Amino acid sequence: MSPDFTRFESETGITFKDKKILREAFTHRSYLNESKEKGLLHNERLEFLGDAVLELVSTDFLFKKYPNEPEGTLTAYRAGLVNANILSGIALDLHLGEMLLLSKGEAKDIGKARQYILANTIESVIGAIYLDQGYDVAADFIAKHILIHTEEVVGKGLWQDAKSLFQEKAQEQYGITPSYKVLEETGPDHDKQFKIGVYLGEKLMGDGIGRSKQDAEQMAAKNVLENHEWKTGRK
Repeated sequence: MSPDFTRFESETGITFKDKKILREAFTHRSYLNESKEKGLLHNERLEFLGDAVLELVSTDFLFKKYPNEPEGTLTAYRAGLVNANILSGIALDLHLGEMLLLSKGEAKDIGKARQYILANTIESVIGAIYLDQGYDVAADFIAKHILIHTEEVVGKGLWQDAKSLFQEKAQEQYGITPSYKVLEETGPDHDKQFKIGVYLGEKLMGDGIGRSKQDAEQMAAKNVLENHEWKTGRK
């Protein structure tokens, strides 16, 4: 049974002129391997476009909101605002997971890999909105659903470099420098996905998933920080 994409339109107030673009935004690459439908396109090109639109809109917003902050701080704010945790949470709020077209195998995965797919779907949806409705509508969508989290991200320090912060906390509390190891590597060469574990000594503290080893390491450190609540000084 095909998902009801009109639910997305009704919940966001955005009515697509080209329904095929909206469907494409929700079509994961894995779905094409099992579907017999002809002419289907997966959402990776839209994701590429949406990522660029999101970066421009969020950069413009932060540049104006924080006129006295240097480039490095604004970059860190932006990274904290558009990371996989934030974007996947927004995707869940918008029920995007219920509309995704996935292979049977991907559909069964409800762990961190799904979180990553949901974050990518937000970007592909933004790309679709931009193509179908134009920049202003895409910017309004980003402002309403993503930029609204700016105060929380900045106020709670969620923008800070997770690896650096975790290393500081680990050395302060345990006298140990964290180490990172690749736990799993999946996907074709052009679309690799890494699962990396972060260790204190021999103890696995947590893991993270990313398209690069660097992204996965950041996600692993961030997950440990949040799970252990070290940002507030509690273990």
